Amino acid sequence: MAGRFWKWRQRFGIAAPKVSVRTHVPWYMRWLGFAVTLAFSAALAAWIYDAGRRFAGFDRSEVEQELTAARSELGKLRDDLERLRAVANSADSKVSIERTAQQKLAQQIKGMEQDNARLREELAIFESMLSSEAASAAPLSILRFKVEPEVLPGEFRYRVLLLASGPRRGREFQGRLEMVVSLTEDGRSAMITLPGPGESEAPAGSAFRLTFKHFQRVDGIFRVSPKARVSSVQLRVYEAGASEPKVTRNVTMG
Repeated sequence: MAGRFWKWRQRFGIAAPKVSVRTHVPWYMRWLGFAVTLAFSAALAAWIYDAGRRFAGFDRSEVEQELTAARSELGKLRDDLERLRAVANSADSKVSIERTAQQKLAQQIKGMEQDNARLREELAIFESMLSSEAASAAPLSILRFKVEPEVLPGEFRYRVLLLASGPRRGREFQGRLEMVVSLTEDGRSAMITLPGPGESEAPAGSAFRLTFKHFQRVDGIFRVSPKARVSSVQLRVYEAGASEPKVTRNVTMG
């Protein structure tokens, strides 16, 4: 009897075993709470990270704004660079055009100066023709004969001024020109006659035909081998039907 009482006291007394009562929570509520806790932890960690960067002097939003401003400035600079390139190309084109125009103008001025010098020379010659001494001059004379090298090797320009005076003045002179070019090439001497055989009646020989009453100018270019060195040129003036030249003039090349 005493043993039973003792067991009964152990069951309901101070020494009785503890009993815990728990409320049953569905599984989805437990997962929801876990997800909320995880999200809160992540947000807290991000805030702490961002706060730490701000505390250290780094602000992502400011950096993004500065990056956007830098990209915008870079775009403007690229636009300005393209515009300046276009202006530079246009300026180069204008400079090239102006340089070409200046070169052409310089060539024209040089040509005009040469023509002016030639006209002054001819004027002086014509003034001397009017003197009393010119009246007794030969019926046909070569007032000027010049041969000058051109820019291209082997090219030479010749200038001739013929005058009919004295008893022939007023009468038409008809005839032809002939030039004999003496040159040296590869150590050998040679002579070239212009116009060549068979060229007198050809279009190339028309520049050497003469028909005038008072005076006539003859300008032209003849060509020899670029390797040849011209030593002298002789000008011969033939009257129509004559086999011997009426007048001649020699020019020695330097």
